Amino acid sequence: MAAQHRGTDLVDRFGRTVTDLRVSLTDRCNLRCTYCMPAEGLDWLPSAELLTGEEITRVVSAAVASGVTEVRFTGGEPLLRRDLVDIVAAVAQLRPRPSLSLTTNGLGLTRLAGPLADAGLDRVNVSVDTLDRAKFAEITRRDRLEEVLEGLAAARDAGLAPVKVNAVLMRGVNDAELPDLLRWCLREGYQLRVIEQMPLDPQHGWDRERMVTAAQALALLQQHFELEPEPEAVRGSAPAETWIVNGGPGKVGVIGSVTRPFCGACDRLRLTADGQLRNCLFARDETDVRTVLRSGLSGPALDAALAERLRANVHAKRAGHGIGEPGFVQPDRPMSAIGG
Repeated sequence: MAAQHRGTDLVDRFGRTVTDLRVSLTDRCNLRCTYCMPAEGLDWLPSAELLTGEEITRVVSAAVASGVTEVRFTGGEPLLRRDLVDIVAAVAQLRPRPSLSLTTNGLGLTRLAGPLADAGLDRVNVSVDTLDRAKFAEITRRDRLEEVLEGLAAARDAGLAPVKVNAVLMRGVNDAELPDLLRWCLREGYQLRVIEQMPLDPQHGWDRERMVTAAQALALLQQHFELEPEPEAVRGSAPAETWIVNGGPGKVGVIGSVTRPFCGACDRLRLTADGQLRNCLFARDETDVRTVLRSGLSGPALDAALAERLRANVHAKRAGHGIGEPGFVQPDRPMSAIGG
């Protein structure tokens, strides 16, 4: 299947152009991070409700034809998807070819890094909140840190560069480790991304007062490193503010989704594992494409219907996520069911 680019169709009411599609492949995960889900897990989506690999590729094809240039595969944990390599290979065949990345917890990456690189994946983001084995087991409720670190090395060796490390800071849990985590990333050749904890947990236990802010993370790092901000022109619509460490070449990114929102430059659209379009992580409304995919339409008629749904969802995008504003309500779906 080859997407024929027709220009940029995905422009919202505020003039923002969508070029980045986040594709959740599953809501399932093999960790139980305290800020993401309860110890017993969640009620997973029934298999019949999940999009097939062919359906995912069809939606991505329509998005690429409408102007999307970047595709990121997410979850849940996308490495749990058995047809992941096939999906990556199919999307890599689209023309024009989008850049392809993957956000993962790293479990299974030792085995899959090579095949994913061969299939066309360009790079990975791996979640690592701590390098302390006991603390990792406490945060994730699984004693599997060594596997994650082996997966990171495998990704680097497979050429999935730059390998980025995502770390969510939690006050009194892992925030004091931040300088050591950055030193380790610099030594290993990874790029650290420090992320503010967001109100996307199913327990609705998020507390802004307990959140480690981007400013606080930067202040801690500046006690140990010389940080020079990368020019705004380099950042573009990227969520991370990037800083050059000790003159370079190492860098660190800080994503302040709550306290330093980048909604004005947001270029992202999300497809959930069960075929719903979301124009914001905190959206309260979704646009159904699974029904379109299973309606009996085919060929150009199906592509046109999908393109219309994409445009409609983007057009409805709000000016901002609204965290901190009166009337803000956390979305019903937790992060694992939305896709990062």
